[in-house]
Amino acid sequence: MPALSLRLPEDLDHRLDDEARLERLPRSEVVRIAIVDYLARRERERFMAELVAEAHTAYTDESIRRAALEMAEESMATSNEALDIAEGCKPDGSRPAKQAEKWWK
Repeated sequence: MPALSLRLPEDLDHRLDDEARLERLPRSEVVRIAIVDYLARRERERFMAELVAEAHTAYTDESIRRAALEMAEESMATSNEALDIAEGCKPDGSRPAKQAEKWWK
């Protein structure tokens, strides 16, 4: 495993010592965990920025926007069908004469 040497300000060094003591881990392990967390967060931030940029680009393109709205409307019907089944509606949309006891009661 490659080694890394770095200088820390005194206050950060004390905070690192405190964290290592609290977690009962070696200082190097606390630093490894911090680096992994930092890199994962930065990767997520870049991914989300790219996703937002793509969404913005797609939203400003009228043909893409229209296609997305059509897909959303189509999926709403499917979602409503699933909800109707879960609520006990009949295929014609009517409800049974006597509502069954709710599962959450």
